[in-house]
Amino acid sequence: MPTTKRRINISLSPDLERALTTLARRDDMPEATKAADLLRIALEIEEDQVWDAIASRRDTKSARFVSHKKAWA
Repeated sequence: MPTTKRRINISLSPDLERALTTLARRDDMPEATKAADLLRIALEIEEDQVWDAIASRRDTKSARFVSHKKAWA
């Protein structure tokens, strides 16, 4: 099944617009492609923060540990 792209409209402050234009030119790619790349990276960082929060809540003195071998069996 082919992947379809969804187009969204966003408003950028002049500072963000300049930064996006500069980065897109630097990387020799369209601004929309650069914006999509930056959004993907931001979402990965957001996901990492969620996983870190979950791990921090579980990391207590009474936490039970599972061996690597058992966890991946």
